[in-house]
Amino acid sequence: MALCALALSACQPQAPANAAAPESTTAAPPPAMPSPDPNAAPVERAAPPLIKPVALGEFEPGNPVASAATGKLSIEDATLKGANGASFGTERVALVTGGDEYSAGATYAASMQIDASQPVELRHVVEQTPPTDQPGNAFCGGTPTAYIALAKVGEGEREVVKVLALQGQDLPAPGAKGVSVCATTSYLVASR
Repeated sequence: MALCALALSACQPQAPANAAAPESTTAAPPPAMPSPDPNAAPVERAAPPLIKPVALGEFEPGNPVASAATGKLSIEDATLKGANGASFGTERVALVTGGDEYSAGATYAASMQIDASQPVELRHVVEQTPPTDQPGNAFCGGTPTAYIALAKVGEGEREVVKVLALQGQDLPAPGAKGVSVCATTSYLVASR
């Protein structure tokens, strides 16, 4: 019977050995809002590098494609304007070299007929207006021009600006998909 009483008492709920109330824990107060240190020098960050233009100014068409696409061409910091009403609002994207690829296996040097080490300014076209009288004569015809590459080279005694118009949504690069040439043309430095 003693064994039964012991077994029954083991089934009864019992109070834990340490029945004291748990200690309350408090977290440290949140840190105060930091205030600027008036003695600390301000942090200066480097500005992004400026992409220097390879060509600015007035240029005469150097071939029939240039005559039809723009006529006389004015190249400015953010605009290419043709005498025939064609206009391209642009932003500089990169300064590359002729040996760089704008699409898999296609280099600026091969398409523009320039040296592989020649600097090439790549501009993204953000807005454009086709030629007034012949809209189909735009660099890419009825398709929007996405990028324009510019290179200024010496040919004989004249300076020539080579222009490569590209279409496609991707940024011209070796892995770009759908980037293709619309037009290649050249302009001569305008006589003064």
